Amino acid sequence: MPATAHKKKLSTTISSESYRYIERQIASGEALSAAEVVERALDRMRRIENRKRLERDTAAYFNSLSPGAAREESELSSALGSLADEIDLDA
Repeated sequence: MPATAHKKKLSTTISSESYRYIERQIASGEALSAAEVVERALDRMRRIENRKRLERDTAAYFNSLSPGAAREESELSSALGSLADEIDLDA
């Protein structure tokens, strides 16, 4: 199935500054089309939103722990951190 089969047509108006940015991205070879520039920007926005959601959910999880569970999490974190220091990522 062609890649375009899952895409939706979008027609909109943008600021002159945004239009110039898209044109520069295409002219510099950073993107092949305006659609590619918009897709990349939206991908970045989704990643940022996902990171914020993960940070919020992680903070809520740790804030909800009992003191004993929090202590256990801290001990596990320290142990895993020590193990990670021993891994040679360049090997």
